[in-house]
Amino acid sequence: MRLLIVLLLAISLPLQAALPVHDSQGDTLPSLAPMLEKTVPGVVNIFTQTRVQVRQSPLFSDPFFRHFFDLPNQQPRERLEQSLGSGVVVDAAEGIILTNHHVVHRAEAIAVHLADGRNLKASLIGSDPETDVAVLQVEPDGLSAVPMADSEQLRVGDFVVAIGNPFGLGQTVTSGIVSALGRSGLGIEGYEDFIQTDASINPGNSGGALVNLRGELVGINTAIFSKSGGSMGIGFAIPVNMAREVMAQIIEHGQVQRGQLGAQAQDLSPELAEAFAIRLPRGAVVTQVSEGSPAAKAGLQVGDVITHINGREIQNASDVRNRVGLLRIGQQVAIQILRGEHRHSLRATIAAPELNTIQGEALHPRLGGALLANLREQTVRGTVQGVAVVGVQPGSPALRAGLREGDIIAQANRQPISDLDSLRAAVKPREGLLLNIRRGNGAMFLMLQ
Repeated sequence: MRLLIVLLLAISLPLQAALPVHDSQGDTLPSLAPMLEKTVPGVVNIFTQTRVQVRQSPLFSDPFFRHFFDLPNQQPRERLEQSLGSGVVVDAAEGIILTNHHVVHRAEAIAVHLADGRNLKASLIGSDPETDVAVLQVEPDGLSAVPMADSEQLRVGDFVVAIGNPFGLGQTVTSGIVSALGRSGLGIEGYEDFIQTDASINPGNSGGALVNLRGELVGINTAIFSKSGGSMGIGFAIPVNMAREVMAQIIEHGQVQRGQLGAQAQDLSPELAEAFAIRLPRGAVVTQVSEGSPAAKAGLQVGDVITHINGREIQNASDVRNRVGLLRIGQQVAIQILRGEHRHSLRATIAAPELNTIQGEALHPRLGGALLANLREQTVRGTVQGVAVVGVQPGSPALRAGLREGDIIAQANRQPISDLDSLRAAVKPREGLLLNIRRGNGAMFLMLQ
């Protein structure tokens, strides 16, 4: 297997766009080196270890086959997998590092390698699969942070620099421009509002920094569009404003507590604009308003065209989801709409969603891989309430902790559990978790640490 190495010529940046340095003759040359000398120490390499279950022939799971060939009962085989990525120190005093959820997903051990050569053990404060943001914490000893910019101020054509650990080669810097803003509909994440850049991003860059020419963080490198697995000049980064809001909620609550508006929308197409006899190039048409929801109470109606949320222009339905999805429960939102020929301003208060199912990792890292749901059943003994484990992924932390599909969580940390809300209140993501579960006709305690 040959290693193909492609050398690329760097872009010649305008003199005024780069930081000046002087050569041995005293001539001024454009260079990013002075900025990078301050920024690179704040970007770290992340190494993780994850246990995965080794697949084996289904015959070995067949009791008749094992009995016929006199085979002993075998426990599921597991192997350790190592992966790598990048991260950005955003708070040196507290040791806070931003990275991607997919970099640390299901990791049992996380190590951070600093630019000065040190290796630190990292703990996961929490992560959000919907935005692909995760927050780590290390000992705050001699760290260097990358200051955060306002990603709303980015423009197409702005120069940016990507810093990360591609292919495990070590700290690498590539430069380019912002190719597009507000990219969505890619199916990569639940909430998409990507910065698109042609700065080379490759596997291992995930979680690394996208910075402007002042060395300020504008995005978290996340994904690439590629047919070969390598960079093709189309990379995507999470805007730092989105990452900052997600990080704040994770640090405060251990997770993102999303509220609901109670309305659904679709993109305003030219055909819909013509049908509604309105002259708008963009927006989102309301297609459904739930009864009793914040949207209904605010006066939003089917057929309204949402043009602005909290003063910011709405491009499409994904824009509505992104804007509302990052608002906190109880927060007020200003909505501007076009109804017929008239514009209206509405105000709604974001409410807590009605939970039916939830991924276990949203509550506690050791519940990762479990799908949980509210349970309310009528039996001959009365009403049974709790949280049901309706699915457990192979090789997941929940499976290794002892949870099985069909289990009913009756208590958490010695508090009775009646639904997902009460389970959420009883769980502390950074601490151990004591569960009392019912399995069939029996019951047991499980300690998840």
